[in-house]
Amino acid sequence: MEVAEQLSIFLENKPGVLARVCEALAEAGVNIRAVCVADTVDHAVVRLVAADSPRARDILERGGALVVETDVIMLCVPNRPGSLAGIARKLAAAEVNIEYAYGSTDPGRPEGILVLRVDDIERARATIG
Repeated sequence: MEVAEQLSIFLENKPGVLARVCEALAEAGVNIRAVCVADTVDHAVVRLVAADSPRARDILERGGALVVETDVIMLCVPNRPGSLAGIARKLAAAEVNIEYAYGSTDPGRPEGILVLRVDDIERARATIG
């Protein structure tokens, strides 16, 4: 388990905007470790964990984006049915609320990545270690 800094970027919801963000980070050699995009009518919220968060934040802000930092938990989880249920059950028993989550698995791999925003990171760490 790792506590990571997530950057939330508020962008226009139109073609090419996400591409420009990703290209700017790539040109600077900043790898995106996890990403989630949620849309609204006019805007999108891009949540990402970058390998070099301070550098990513600087690049995005210099490009005019509004960036908000949030601590999240990143976990490697077994790629099998019930993994997320088990984690959610343990956190619920410890009265830790999962505010949102995103992740991915590759069918050919034994583990996947899960990113959790919780209301109490320290209690979550103690619970799922």
